[in-house]
Amino acid sequence: MKIMFSVGEVSGDVHGAGLAREILKISPSTELIGFGGDLMASEGVRLFKNFKDYNVMGVLEVIKNLRRIFELLNELTEFMSKERPDLLVLIDYPDFNWRLAKRAKKLGIKVFSYIPPSAWAWRKGRAADCAKIADEFVAIFPFETKVYEEAGAKISFLGNPLVDTVKTSMTIEQARKFFEVAEDEHVILLMPGSRKQEINLLLQPMIDAAKIISEKNPSTKFFLPIAAGVDENKIHAAIKNSNVEIKTVDKNRYDLMSIADAAMATSGTVVLEAALLNLPCVVLYKMAKLNYCIAKIFVHIDYFCLPNILLNKNILPELLQDKVTPEKIAEEILKMYRGQPEREKIISELKAACSKLGESGAVVRVAEKILRSAADE
Repeated sequence: MKIMFSVGEVSGDVHGAGLAREILKISPSTELIGFGGDLMASEGVRLFKNFKDYNVMGVLEVIKNLRRIFELLNELTEFMSKERPDLLVLIDYPDFNWRLAKRAKKLGIKVFSYIPPSAWAWRKGRAADCAKIADEFVAIFPFETKVYEEAGAKISFLGNPLVDTVKTSMTIEQARKFFEVAEDEHVILLMPGSRKQEINLLLQPMIDAAKIISEKNPSTKFFLPIAAGVDENKIHAAIKNSNVEIKTVDKNRYDLMSIADAAMATSGTVVLEAALLNLPCVVLYKMAKLNYCIAKIFVHIDYFCLPNILLNKNILPELLQDKVTPEKIAEEILKMYRGQPEREKIISELKAACSKLGESGAVVRVAEKILRSAADE
């Protein structure tokens, strides 16, 4: 049996690696191939292309890279035609992956969508279009299924894999010792995301907010966990010129989160990871002005960070576009320090949000479903 993956960014690489590991545990003879990242390669996926050089977001960025993107699409189509996988597994990355899915359909290759496009939030018509292409869908949030069911798709929610993967390896005491943080010191994290555009737009406001916070609370230590595939030189250069001490780390990220008071974080998976570790966040999102104008027309949601969406209420403060200022970030972070009354209320709400993510074992259940789908004639 041969299964092809298509994954275009860091978060998808994490999901793909977990699925690859479980698929090979269940069926060691299965051949895994495709487009993905280093984590997937380390778990036994034979990569035809690595997504590192194709990681772009936003309308203008995509337009500038259209030629390379379509060349990649053609190369993956040729690869897929040659390899003839039993199943193409799409993991998120919708604008690219569904173009590839259409080509798979024409080649008579079955399509499995894991983390389908967010039709619940915008462009609901996509659900019907996707239902005509993919044979099966699995969502990682319970609120995603309704719009696809109404479109006639075969979709299920089997739990969220983060419930299993977001685990610490140290006690609080061990983590404080490892990161050299005294009991009376506070820890604030800067988590600017993994995409180049996110880092370009959000890292500097975070650094400037850290300056303000350090002046108001000198007992604070700042850490920046660096995501896989990120340009570390760019981050180190920004920090070096900041006049505030920010330590970068590339391992034991969850242990670091467990001892942090709060985080300033780009909206995305990392906010949910933080929620699972009872870490309050100030959630930021900013995009190029043209992209934002387009998004305002098509996106109709009350909240943009996952814990808030799960409970449909304002748990974590959200700062969007022009509201992303160092002063506002610092103001919200200071409310979340240990000992502040607002912190305990937020943590209680985060626990309620995370309870909606399902039971443990989601990755195994999805891997089993992928294997069944690949085997069905």
